[in-house]
Amino acid sequence: DGWSQEDSEPVLHILYEHARKPEFQCRFRWTVGSVVLWDNRSTHHYPINDYHGYRRLLHRISLKGSRPV
Repeated sequence: DGWSQEDSEPVLHILYEHARKPEFQCRFRWTVGSVVLWDNRSTHHYPINDYHGYRRLLHRISLKGSRPV
């Protein structure tokens, strides 16, 4: 049946804080014409709102097939 919300929240907090450490991050500085792709099946996307005053255009692309090895 899985864990209760009460039991799982502390564990999830530890995991999310660990994933947010700078040594596990890839930062990208946007410039005109920039294109960035990432695989949500293998990464944890954690956007930072550092583009105030600028517009971002995002497209979702879904590929068929199994997860890359």
